[in-house]
Amino acid sequence: MPDTTTSTSELTSHYIAQVTGDLENNTKEQERISAEIDALQELLQALQQDHTTLVNMRQALGATTTIVPSKPSAVPSPRAKKAAPAAPAKKSTAAKGGKTAKEPTAKKQTPKKPTAKSEASKTASQPTLVELIRAHLTEQQEPRSAAEVATALGQAHPDRRIQTTVVRTTLEGLVAKSHAQRSKQGSSVFYTASSADTPATTASNHAPAQAS
Repeated sequence: MPDTTTSTSELTSHYIAQVTGDLENNTKEQERISAEIDALQELLQALQQDHTTLVNMRQALGATTTIVPSKPSAVPSPRAKKAAPAAPAKKSTAAKGGKTAKEPTAKKQTPKKPTAKSEASKTASQPTLVELIRAHLTEQQEPRSAAEVATALGQAHPDRRIQTTVVRTTLEGLVAKSHAQRSKQGSSVFYTASSADTPATTASNHAPAQAS
């Protein structure tokens, strides 16, 4: 009996440890996927803001030449083709009766005013997370970890929910696009702005030496 209870307790502890490990892996995987989703949503929001701004600029620059003709050609063109065969019949009956037939007047189509102007004006004033991270890295002279960047941005923008996992995913995206550089010190990963984003502080530092 003691041997049986000992083996049962060992199996139970083994299963508990295995289930605990599986739960930890599941939780980490959920956090990773949710961080990627948040980062993609940030990028999608930035693209939507750029799209709205470009649409508004195009309408402001060439609303009477480019935008207005494009709308009638997309929708009413099938109607014009169907009404074309009926035009000769109206002219022949008008010639017999001596009355002038009224030509069908085309419906005036006024370009729809974009309803996204008000939304664009509201969202344009708020920078995206990608812009905040790039600006923060540009201002720093030393490498910063994802946790340090998230803490600094959270203190500077308390109204925004900035998570470390989202910041880390965004930083990796900037590294992939060569907008940031990654370095590893031991088990810690640090990020710095790329050479194209960093201001030319070295030139300003060396300028007085050359003048002297």
